[in-house]
Amino acid sequence: MYTISQLFIYPIKSLGGFEVSFAYLTDRGLQYDRRFMLVDMDGNFLTQREHASMCLLQTAIENDQLIVYPTNNPADKLTISLLPESSLTLKVKVWDDACDAALVSDAADKWFSKKLSMQCQLVYMRDEEKRKVDEHYAHNNEITSFSDGYPLLIIGQASLDDLNNRLNEPIPMNRFRPNVVFTGGHPFDEDMMEHIRINEIDLYGVKLCARCVVTTVNQTTATKAKEPLKTLAGYRMVNNKIYFGQNIIFKQTGIISNGDAIEMVSSKPPMVFNKPT
Repeated sequence: MYTISQLFIYPIKSLGGFEVSFAYLTDRGLQYDRRFMLVDMDGNFLTQREHASMCLLQTAIENDQLIVYPTNNPADKLTISLLPESSLTLKVKVWDDACDAALVSDAADKWFSKKLSMQCQLVYMRDEEKRKVDEHYAHNNEITSFSDGYPLLIIGQASLDDLNNRLNEPIPMNRFRPNVVFTGGHPFDEDMMEHIRINEIDLYGVKLCARCVVTTVNQTTATKAKEPLKTLAGYRMVNNKIYFGQNIIFKQTGIISNGDAIEMVSSKPPMVFNKPT
């Protein structure tokens, strides 16, 4: 039996997220997840891949407001409306996708530019913007927010436990930035989740998640190391890509909560990884 054990929301792409006990699953992912994003002055998205210090900016939601603050100085906070009303828009890029986004405010741009020591802008994805997932993996023109490509990422706790048993120093789940974590089953059972059901919501595992250097960034200190990619490469690599977690799309919306059962409706064969050398 699989059971949801943790749920995470990341309101601003690549900044610190937070755990919730329940969440509303909207048409493009968990409510508030990655609806905001930082971009450079050309509209290109910014992430921890190039700017590890982004992880040191933490987010929270209080009284229908988005709060952002440095982890070492919570009093120095920025307060943002969860529904920005700016009429100014900007064409932004997330990987190969171009979409329209609303500029949040000059004050937000100045705050983030100062904290990250670089000129940047905060943008918001409005409801009318429909960014589609890769058509090769979509079932029915599903959409996502400013995520890398899919509305949900699921990882089993057993998979992290398996990895940590191979590492000299264990790492927390936040290195992988999942939305849904579950307990039960065996390591990497998520690989085989073709069709699952949670609270009468049908969800589909469409693509294993290829991992990047963000997993090597300590989310507390912003320091980088070789792990866990070095170890994962020994048993989770195919065609020079390292996989950990499953990208999910879904049919219905609704509430999902910690403790909810995950029913495996149908499974698919596991990916065959390169043999360790």
